[in-house]
Amino acid sequence: MDNVRLPKPSGMAAGRSSIEDHHGSDYEMDFEDATAEMTHRTGGQNVNAHTTPRKGSANGLKRHLSEWAESTVRNDTNYEEGEEYEQLLDPTLPEEDTIELHRMDSGSLESFDDETADKADEENSPYEEVRAAVRNYDEDLPCNTIRAWTIGLTLVLVGASMNTLFSLRQPSIGLGSLIAQIIAWPLGRAWEKVVPDRRIRIFGLGCDLNPGPFNIKEHSIIVVMASVSFSVAYSTDIILAQLVFYKQNFGMIFQLVLTISTQSLGYGIAGMMRRFLVYPASMIWPSNLVSVALMNAMYEKHQAPDPSIIGGRMPRYRWFGLVTFVSAIYYFIPGFFAQCLSIFAFATWMAPKNPVVNQLFGGTTGLSILPITFDWAQIAGYVGSPLTFPWHAIANTLIGVVVFYILLATSFHYTGVWYSQFLPMADSSTYDNTGAIYNVSRILTSEFTLDEEAYNGYSPVFISTVFALSYGLSFASITALVVYTYLHHSKAIWAQYRNSTNEKPDIHMKLMQKYREAPSWWYFSLFGIMLALGFFSVLAYQTNLTWWAFLLAVGISFAFSLPIGIIQAVTNHQIGLNVLTEFVYGYIQPGRPLALMLFKTYGYITMSQALSFVSDLKFGHYMKIPPRTMFMAQVVATTFSCFIQIAVLNFALSNIDGICDLTQPQRFTCPGGRVFFSASVIWGLIGPARVFSPGQIYSGLLTFFLIGAVAPIVFWYAARRWPRSGAKYLMAPLIFGGAGTIPPATPLNYLSWGVVGYVFQHLVKKHRFRWWSRLNYLTSAGLDLGLALGTLVVFFAFTLNDIEAPRWWGNNVVSGTMDYQGKAVQVVLPPGQTFGPEAW
Repeated sequence: MDNVRLPKPSGMAAGRSSIEDHHGSDYEMDFEDATAEMTHRTGGQNVNAHTTPRKGSANGLKRHLSEWAESTVRNDTNYEEGEEYEQLLDPTLPEEDTIELHRMDSGSLESFDDETADKADEENSPYEEVRAAVRNYDEDLPCNTIRAWTIGLTLVLVGASMNTLFSLRQPSIGLGSLIAQIIAWPLGRAWEKVVPDRRIRIFGLGCDLNPGPFNIKEHSIIVVMASVSFSVAYSTDIILAQLVFYKQNFGMIFQLVLTISTQSLGYGIAGMMRRFLVYPASMIWPSNLVSVALMNAMYEKHQAPDPSIIGGRMPRYRWFGLVTFVSAIYYFIPGFFAQCLSIFAFATWMAPKNPVVNQLFGGTTGLSILPITFDWAQIAGYVGSPLTFPWHAIANTLIGVVVFYILLATSFHYTGVWYSQFLPMADSSTYDNTGAIYNVSRILTSEFTLDEEAYNGYSPVFISTVFALSYGLSFASITALVVYTYLHHSKAIWAQYRNSTNEKPDIHMKLMQKYREAPSWWYFSLFGIMLALGFFSVLAYQTNLTWWAFLLAVGISFAFSLPIGIIQAVTNHQIGLNVLTEFVYGYIQPGRPLALMLFKTYGYITMSQALSFVSDLKFGHYMKIPPRTMFMAQVVATTFSCFIQIAVLNFALSNIDGICDLTQPQRFTCPGGRVFFSASVIWGLIGPARVFSPGQIYSGLLTFFLIGAVAPIVFWYAARRWPRSGAKYLMAPLIFGGAGTIPPATPLNYLSWGVVGYVFQHLVKKHRFRWWSRLNYLTSAGLDLGLALGTLVVFFAFTLNDIEAPRWWGNNVVSGTMDYQGKAVQVVLPPGQTFGPEAW
């Protein structure tokens, strides 16, 4: 589907946050110290919901866990171990879901002193979710240090460059801010021990080279820098579509101005929304709670090894290092020496020229009915690590993949819906009525607009069955999310919106009042500068985007930021505006593909970036980071990453042979840029009126708007009618939109991701909870980091030096299939013949 920005997985890409103990020298990371053991509930059990925690050795964390248990105890359901994480990872679980927590019998709960325990007994947040994860006191620790800036910007350089390079690859892989969080810890400790303690002057300002022990606030600033810079800019897909597919090059200045303006325009909106979305206690931002809890766990005292579990005898970072090393070394096997292990579609090897076999079992342009892969890049590349998603979210996503992308796609494809017999089953390209790739140059004028006469004499646009269904599901997910949010959260949202304007400051707001706020004129000035850069990028070049359309796009972002922000702050769901902006511009100014891409980016990503910045501001609010330091860290890291991403993108385009070709040996096929280009053809060049309006080929997809609106009502009624059934776990937005990266992702990516998620997030968590709570997140981060390192070595050692993979059966068998070549089509017309409607 057209590039959908999904929320960062809480465990991998957004895991960040903090408790500091200065009374010991061991800063060993300890996730288990921050967890509580769980037992199955039994019906009719009488539980005392109010207990008083002991003072002294009963620390603040212990009190938080006790309150959490007290606030959630009910007597109506049975629950599995570890589900307290699911309540944080996805607070949209049905209201009936409750858990019982039991304090661990380890020494980890004795890690704080009496003074800290006394602090924890003071005023706290009115919301139990926040009380469970966020400290209700502040410590005077330095965070605006040369150490934090050096480590932070170094990680920005590494993360932004690696993610930009990896985004060109299929499957795409990415480093999240949790990787930065884990790597920053040993870097900070090493700096603390190695760098001399002396004072220097930079730009006339004095600063300490070594400000003392590496602390939780420095760590938080580093993670914020990574959070705002690691994600690849949406504008890079515009640049790819221009350079590779439209053969249009406006130069480096345009690329930089476009990227900086699209990435940073949202800061102005974020600053305006602070009083509604950051300051009020009712704006919880649930995704930050797991981040805060994990950061706090990293600064607890070391707990004794747990010899009862695999890996429990060694320190956590040693386990992380071991997993990273093994993952990096192992990647050479499926990534270079035996590429058949990456997509183990053995059925296509036995019938490489059979289109039906390749359509059903292929993993590149097929449905991968037998989803077998031995490559972590295929499992976690597009979706994120399955070790960080709650099982019920994985299950809902799998329902959508199986029902729509397996069953419905198969039914549609083999009954000839949308002339599918002449097209591939699953890819992200556009085709003409001969089955060839759509030749956009035949219908473009010299001003890069639609030549209607040429279009009428050429062909309507056709897309694969899976690509078409992905648009239908995107329509359904929009209405489903609106209806679902209304049914399940409308009262809470309205109440919290009213509270956000008049509720009294909570303890966290009171604690933040000691720091000078970043003045509004900083945000307004930045907004004005970015708006001017945006005007320059769309008017100084031949983009065909008018000034009023640019302002309309920014206005859409601004208008939707507050209501969508309230929904996200309460429910953890963000309603995307990409399809809405494509619809709007496709109808008001059709025939302008580049203008549509720009309109969509300024209309959608500006809002998305604004809410991402707001979320980080709330994270800083919880961690008690001075607002002015937060502002500078966010702006500098974002701007720095823009230069890095443009440099890496142009380097890759100039140095990787065959880049963006579907048969590129190292799979640098530019999947995001290809989807972006196809969307610009469908929505911009040709326009939705010629594709989706009544009477057109894909008009039936508009019924998905109705399906998406009705499904949440059906699930809601079923859950109320049969409260003990599985209907209460069905989430229509996830069923329709959970697989939002298909295409360029394939069912193989989601099905294999779901299998691994079932093993770790259901079976292991249920039966080996001590291992899961201690090592699950570190295992996930190690697999991700090892994969990234292995990919980099293969790229720099082999790809750039034109060293080909070994020529043997294990590599050759893959490239000989129709699935790999993108030629799995049932009917190939002879030259001169066409299919489709006679008039369009």
